[in-house]
Amino acid sequence: MSAGVEAVSEPQGSRQVPFREAFWTWMRVALYSFGGPAGQIAVMHRILVDEKKWISENRFLHALNYCMLLPGPEAQQLATYVGWLLHRTRGGLVAGTLFVLPGFLAILVLSVLYAGFKGVAWVDALFFGLKPAVLAVVLQALFRIAGRALKNRAMFAVAGLAFVAIFFFNVPFPAIILTAALVGYLGGVRRPDLFHVIQGPGADEAEPAAHTRPSVSRAVKVILIFLTLWFVPLLLLAAVLGPSSVFVQEGVFFSKAAVVTFGGAYAVLAYIAQQAVEVYGWLQPGEMLDGLGMAETTPGPLIQVVQFVGFMGAYRQAGALDPMTAGVLASVLVTWVTFVPCFLWIFLGAPYVEALRGNKALSTALSGITAAVVGVILNLALWFGLHTLFATVHDQRIGYLHLTIPEWATLDPASLILGLVAVVALFWLRWPMIRTLLGVTLLGMSYRLLV
Repeated sequence: MSAGVEAVSEPQGSRQVPFREAFWTWMRVALYSFGGPAGQIAVMHRILVDEKKWISENRFLHALNYCMLLPGPEAQQLATYVGWLLHRTRGGLVAGTLFVLPGFLAILVLSVLYAGFKGVAWVDALFFGLKPAVLAVVLQALFRIAGRALKNRAMFAVAGLAFVAIFFFNVPFPAIILTAALVGYLGGVRRPDLFHVIQGPGADEAEPAAHTRPSVSRAVKVILIFLTLWFVPLLLLAAVLGPSSVFVQEGVFFSKAAVVTFGGAYAVLAYIAQQAVEVYGWLQPGEMLDGLGMAETTPGPLIQVVQFVGFMGAYRQAGALDPMTAGVLASVLVTWVTFVPCFLWIFLGAPYVEALRGNKALSTALSGITAAVVGVILNLALWFGLHTLFATVHDQRIGYLHLTIPEWATLDPASLILGLVAVVALFWLRWPMIRTLLGVTLLGMSYRLLV
């Protein structure tokens, strides 16, 4: 496929990376991608920027800000973007696919266990131990990203206002991002010393490779190829099974969801849960939170929770198929229509974003977005923390003000202690992430099964 999309030379410059080495590095990134977008972006930064030095800090942030503007999982799209920078279309396909693969397999196994063995003690214990450990990973990632993105008081102010807007007033994520971009642009005009945080290409960066230059013919090829990959399977399913088939309904519904998931998985989960329970009958009340627990505690994007929804829907409406077989097929279909659009956005837009790296107005706008995203990630971390440590959390509205209030009597002391152990392991003992996750999970499982 890459030959059909790009007939150009290999990347040029001093940072050329062997494809074999990149393949195994992307596999490593995928296996370490716990903790939602905050943790995943931090892992990529540590490996690709700090350790491998395959991409500069400025270029990493420039790519990240573009991915933040797109519908879909920003971390997976960032991996696709960097893979494309290094090795053209095949690099982007490998990086983006490997980023999803471990989580897909893990959630598939957990979905089978959930459908066939729900209520089994060791499955419940597994989730109990994982959640506090993942919370600590998210906090560590938040501190790392904030330390790199918030360079001055203006950036702190933008991050703080973004957090207040989304946490206390439920301002939609796209509105926050657009406002932050406008603030960054205007701030760059008035005070470029505060807002021009993201610089253009540095003297130490190699010359742009030929495949990063935009062209109309290439854009048309990308659009035709990926729209075909996206919609032809749905048309074939509709022709063979009929439009009322659960597979066609899921394919169409999650194709729509893939286009409106601005702000990551949390921004669209409420809508998906409502439709899956009340309209389609794919889930029972409360099961969406179980699926979110799977996505939170397995590697890969949080939006992968849609795979669980698709599995359970087809499992319950299997028709003539074996329920487990129907669930597995639906998992593949839902994952396909969720992530094919992600490759389209990157391969279509990345060349134009690369061409604008030296644009100062764009740079200051993206600096504002970077700061706002820190506030949004803080909101996600706090939301996850409340739902991990407390059994009951109430949403209360006072006019335009939205409050998330935990019921203090439902605080789980064991979860709190496990979370503190994970924080000590990561921040003080500086344990590797995987070691921390495994250690705290085993500790939590042992407690749950014995006590």
